[in-house]
Amino acid sequence: MIYADNAATTKMSDAAIQAMLTQMQKNWGNPSSLYAHGQDAKEALETAREQIAAVIGAQPREILFTSGGSEADNQALRSAAALGKKRGKMHIVSTAFEHHAVLHTLAALQREGFSVTLLDVHENGVVVPAEVEAAIREDTCLVSVMFANNEIGTIQPIREIGAICRKRGVLFHTDAVQAIGHVPVNTAEDNIDLLSASAHKFHGPKGVGFLWAKRGVPLASLIEGGAQERGKRAGTENVPGIAAMAAALTEANAKMAENAAHLTAMRDRLIAGLQEIPHSALNGDARNRLPGNVNFCFEGIEGESLLLLLDDRGICASSGSACTSGSLDPSHVLLAIGRVHDVAHGSLRLSLGEDITEGDVDYLVRSVREVVTYLRSFSPIWRDLTAGRKPFIL
Repeated sequence: MIYADNAATTKMSDAAIQAMLTQMQKNWGNPSSLYAHGQDAKEALETAREQIAAVIGAQPREILFTSGGSEADNQALRSAAALGKKRGKMHIVSTAFEHHAVLHTLAALQREGFSVTLLDVHENGVVVPAEVEAAIREDTCLVSVMFANNEIGTIQPIREIGAICRKRGVLFHTDAVQAIGHVPVNTAEDNIDLLSASAHKFHGPKGVGFLWAKRGVPLASLIEGGAQERGKRAGTENVPGIAAMAAALTEANAKMAENAAHLTAMRDRLIAGLQEIPHSALNGDARNRLPGNVNFCFEGIEGESLLLLLDDRGICASSGSACTSGSLDPSHVLLAIGRVHDVAHGSLRLSLGEDITEGDVDYLVRSVREVVTYLRSFSPIWRDLTAGRKPFIL
């Protein structure tokens, strides 16, 4: 099997598994308890907070543990919105290709009276900082731009956008779920105020993540109850998951340069091979993208059929975000960068892991080429295209 869907989730690392087992077997007490066994769990919790903060250039107290990236996104946006409302500022700037955890929260805020500007991201899938600045108004309370896109992998000019927000006195949030552990992220240097992350994207466990909020940025609670996480996220903390997340992130950060170099070489080899397929197109900028992300459209085919036939060949891939895999609608990300519906339906996302080899990449290229050719052989759309009854788009 070749697992090429690491943007959906990653295999837990040995370091993460060992950290989780240690907490389950030795420090299983409640970290809110005052007796020694509970305080051992509390110590493990705070050690994890320190480890995570060290990786992203933050202070431990600024880390709030959550159930994952979606919860962190929700809390970040709702916190900034609540603060903005108190100040009479109810306008938010974001982009059209954000994760649905952001887009759906923004839609909910619109129903509550907020106004939202969603910026275009253009064909290369990169946000233009000048357009962010032009969209900021006197009543803007928040700008939210993802660090790296979950489907096409493009990395955004976060530092420049953050500097603009600082200059204009507007809070800046970034969904860094796809970036953390894969590319350098420093909250201070990147001018970020709020940041979301999820452990299972960097070889940690599912169901745990964190929200980083710069000191002085007040957070609104999504979950009421106990006083855990400074009263901002009620519920007994998932100490084994949190310890595993910290171990995974520490290891990913230590190996980042080595992994990125390998993945970039494999990514570029894969892109070069897939570009040889007629009437195909890479989605997003060829260089300014995550090391392991490759996203293509193939004209004249349907993405779901492509995935199923690749699965028969032992290849795990995706046509977009795993969170919307049950939807028959074309990717909102691909539509946002200008792909038409017919082309967007024939998309393929391959997100590589660190264990990928040149032989694996060559097998991926060969398999995709053969499956695309097979699907086109009985596609009525492809017949119309090759007969000249419809014009080619790609």
